[in-house]
Amino acid sequence: MGKSKDFLRRIVEEDLRSGKYKEVVTRFPPEPNGFPHIGHAKSISINFGIAKDYNGRCHLRMDDTNPTTEDTRYVEALKDAVKWLGFEWDNGVRHTSDYFPKLYEYAVELIKMGKAYVDSLDEEEIREYRGTVTSPGKRSKYAQRSVEENLDLFERMKNGEFEEGEHVLRAKIDMSSPNMKMRDPLLYRIRHTHHYRAGNEWAIYPMYDFGHCLSDYIEGVTHSICTLEFENNRDIYDWVIDTLGLPPPRPYQHEFARLNITYTVMSKRKLLELVEKKVVSGWDDPRMPTIAGYKRRGYTPESILNFCDQVGIAKANSVVDVSQLEFCIRDDLNPKVPRVMCVMDPLKVTIENYEGSEEIDASYYPHDVPKEGSRKLPFSKEIYINREDFTENPPKGYFRLTPDQPVRLKYAYIITCKEVVKDENGNIVEIRAEYHPDSKSGSDTSGIKVKSAIQWVEAHSAKKVEVRLYDRLYNVEAPEGIEDINPDSLKVIENALIEPAVIVERPDERFQFEREGYFYADPIDYTDEAPVFNKIVSLKDSWAKKKKAPEKQQKEQKPRRNKKVQVDGEVAPMSAEEQALFDRYTGELKLNSEVANTLARDAKLSHFYEEALQVQNSPVNIANLVANEVARELKSKEISELKFTPDQVAELVKMIDDEIISTKIAKQVFEEMVKNGEDPTQIVESKGLKQISDPAEILPIIDEVIAKNPDNVKKYKEGNNKLFGFFVGQVLKATGGKANPKVVNELVEKQLQS
Repeated sequence: MGKSKDFLRRIVEEDLRSGKYKEVVTRFPPEPNGFPHIGHAKSISINFGIAKDYNGRCHLRMDDTNPTTEDTRYVEALKDAVKWLGFEWDNGVRHTSDYFPKLYEYAVELIKMGKAYVDSLDEEEIREYRGTVTSPGKRSKYAQRSVEENLDLFERMKNGEFEEGEHVLRAKIDMSSPNMKMRDPLLYRIRHTHHYRAGNEWAIYPMYDFGHCLSDYIEGVTHSICTLEFENNRDIYDWVIDTLGLPPPRPYQHEFARLNITYTVMSKRKLLELVEKKVVSGWDDPRMPTIAGYKRRGYTPESILNFCDQVGIAKANSVVDVSQLEFCIRDDLNPKVPRVMCVMDPLKVTIENYEGSEEIDASYYPHDVPKEGSRKLPFSKEIYINREDFTENPPKGYFRLTPDQPVRLKYAYIITCKEVVKDENGNIVEIRAEYHPDSKSGSDTSGIKVKSAIQWVEAHSAKKVEVRLYDRLYNVEAPEGIEDINPDSLKVIENALIEPAVIVERPDERFQFEREGYFYADPIDYTDEAPVFNKIVSLKDSWAKKKKAPEKQQKEQKPRRNKKVQVDGEVAPMSAEEQALFDRYTGELKLNSEVANTLARDAKLSHFYEEALQVQNSPVNIANLVANEVARELKSKEISELKFTPDQVAELVKMIDDEIISTKIAKQVFEEMVKNGEDPTQIVESKGLKQISDPAEILPIIDEVIAKNPDNVKKYKEGNNKLFGFFVGQVLKATGGKANPKVVNELVEKQLQS
């Protein structure tokens, strides 16, 4: 099926093999209270992807149970996102509101069973009565109401006889449950608000925990896949279905880790704040992490889905570097899009010894791209180049045009500066040059040696365009709010000049502007009369350099000559040696392509990695540490300058593999290694960071936890297996998180069964 067997697919396969279900039915159930973001893209790819892989069905269901925040425009945005990503839902869009009458019947059934009651405590009292993590809650006095009184009150709630907050319907479960969500959770609340679909028919609306599981059941969903923050809600999910005694087949909830990305917020509340306070132009602002934003910026569905696939499906939350997403769009566009020339900051050049005009053939694609296509570049004596491609006082390593240094005009001729024309303020306004007729690209017999080719456009045929340079919306890795906004997240260049074929022939919607990055014709503001291009992503990640030495950004940038980047700025193909390393890393050693690319292209990193790998055969763990932590330290140093060695990094990884320390502790140890080069084993010993794995140390703590919780022990032995996690959590808490979770799980199970 083309996909690795993650834990969700293993569950699905076992359920099909055992005959638990005849067909897989999943669902994507967003609340229509905002535009879907990149995190929703992961959920979409999982739910629709699993259904597709196993010849099943996936429903698109709007969880529209909160009329105060929902809107039809959000519904349309959600539908558009699913379609744009390339998926089709089964048999029309569904809505929880379609099931309001049936959900009401289920609630009445719970009341008749004595499993639900109308509570008249106010919101503050309900919160107070719930108790805390360490102390049990207290049940409301209104739980003593008779079935008849509850039925009467609930019907009158439905009929709109009471004010909001005057009553709620609650399940009657367990006010001392270690899972606080099981302490008589709310099932319905009163809302006198117009519903975008149901109008004013209903004055009560079901809570998520009641409406979601029953909607899944009504639709015949088999696998209710959601993110980890709903893990504790699974107990309510099961309780509602089990208590109502609904006949099989029934759905089961399974959780996966949500997607978190650096320099990005995923909270709909925070995204809505950006829109309402006009920090951005709307939900589809190209800086927003919404699917609409990525779509308008120029990202492709393939790049988003490839990113979700690379991140994978895990059970533990983590944060993914946004550079991995940016790598995916570069990787997708590089073999696809035409290369063209755009001059962002035009400086006029007059070629004094050139007469007439001509058209120069130029390919849209480099030799290693399996696409064909070319255009004609008009050429005359008046052209424009980028202002940064000329300097009177070149720093060392500057290979572009200077008063003493010729340069090639890409696809065209070599030119030499003859005169610099300035205005009364000393600003350069024109370069007067001469060209070498026998230096034309492809048939150069001039013998003149140049080290660079610069971009240009012909003065009379070039088209004026607006270019929007988008960058990351936030300037910190873990943004909290508007105070962390990057003030340079958008720069607008209104008078850039682009070669005419881009506008006249329109060979594509996405382009690589040579040496600048990848760009997209804005789908809303673009017209042939006033073209607008959005920057999708730069040619390479420049943020690492920004964080390392921001003061250097004030100096004139010099082109860097290395294996990664050609003089004209295009990402160069790997050398044979680099490609061999990349193939080995992704094939034999099973590294993801981003890490493999980083290691293969950097000789210092790959050398360090290979040295460490000789000591400890743990390819993935060593690669992750080298490509991230070690790479950061190597950026401005030689290997000989590091205070730690590959052997020490291998030793650190061995301690992770042997479960002596956790990955979290490993980062703390690495920071100490960076400072003083101390052996990682010594750091762990001296700071007491070692995981507790000895059963002799853990067993007394387990026995103490069991002794303090006799009621929960009794419930566990009576069949409440959900309490197992409670005991494990208490033991881990008592050890300050140092106990080895694997050992704790084994010992707790053994002690509870004795």
